[in-house]
Amino acid sequence: MLHRGQTEVMASRARFKVVACGRRWGKTELGKTALLLNSVKRKKRGWWLAPTLLMASQVWRDLKTSVARLPGISINESERRIDIDGGGLIAVRSAHYPDNLRGEGLDLAVLDEAAFMEPRLWPEIVRPMLTTTRGRALFLSTPFGRNWFWEQFRLGLDNEAEDWISYHFSTASNPLIASEELQSIRRQTTEQVWRTEYLAEFNDDSGQVFRGLRAAVSSAPAAAPEAGHVYAAGVDWGRHHDYTAIAVIDVTAGRMVALDRFNMIGWRLQRGRLRALAAHWRTQLIWAEANSIGAPNIEALQDDGLPMRSFLTTSKSKSPLIESLALAIERRHLRLLDDPVLLSELAGFRLERLPGGGYRYGAPPGGHDDTVIATALAWYGAQSCGDPLAFA
Repeated sequence: MLHRGQTEVMASRARFKVVACGRRWGKTELGKTALLLNSVKRKKRGWWLAPTLLMASQVWRDLKTSVARLPGISINESERRIDIDGGGLIAVRSAHYPDNLRGEGLDLAVLDEAAFMEPRLWPEIVRPMLTTTRGRALFLSTPFGRNWFWEQFRLGLDNEAEDWISYHFSTASNPLIASEELQSIRRQTTEQVWRTEYLAEFNDDSGQVFRGLRAAVSSAPAAAPEAGHVYAAGVDWGRHHDYTAIAVIDVTAGRMVALDRFNMIGWRLQRGRLRALAAHWRTQLIWAEANSIGAPNIEALQDDGLPMRSFLTTSKSKSPLIESLALAIERRHLRLLDDPVLLSELAGFRLERLPGGGYRYGAPPGGHDDTVIATALAWYGAQSCGDPLAFA
């Protein structure tokens, strides 16, 4: 059963429909419905296109289930193709190698997560396949900056483009999603992710992660620990090309109080600098990256009695770490030091949306993010200081 927004799109007689929508709005259900109607009921040829086959796997399973009990159905698992008696066809294809898609005429092409496909896919590959059949296309995606999908969306807003129509739906327009669920997400999500992924806005921000940096700078950081205050630190290890960075946060006041950054010195000296900084600020918790050389350094410092905790950085663990820091800066929960290296690395830090729907965070090519990671780990420690288990 389609909801109101999905029904509106289905009812349109436009040949090319562009739908920019927030996550969980229901674009996949809309696309499957359009494809099944085209191929099963009307006996026409249709393709489901996704940036990768992995992204289309669940759709392929759903389509097979939908037609499994219908007469006159032939399923080719290896080709991800369903043939329907009378000439109907459903095929699931990856857009990863566009040139492999040439050759067939289509009546309908559903482009799922179109914003993450190569710009040339539509004009060079898919559009010609719809020419002789006067075929139709359904573009479905959350936005990804002002790229080629944005251009198609703008075309659909132009009254002079008679074959085109565009729709914009936020996640909230799906009546199946409770408002309290969205409120919970909003509280834990950065402005950038919220506006792009849930409001479906086309933001031209080049993937900048940290906003409001200058406004978050503390004017007069303390030079020594204050009585009754709790302090946490974060460490990102480096030695030659990369730097070791140590950030200290006054958890009680919600502000950075110290930042040390160095390279080209041995591990023994590095550990000594960390011990000295931790002793000065009386840090109660130190989170350090455990990848590579981090683990033995952490063990050595634990043997010295420092309150070290290991953080294993992976693509899965890095995203919430960075997003938590970005949210803290954005909402002024954390005041920053007026350090040019720190502010430069934060300003340059970028987010890349992956075709699978996740994110990859990092410095631009040739840049560094050592102070970013150290600060993020210190903030991670600051958040866990209220948990008694953090000191166990």
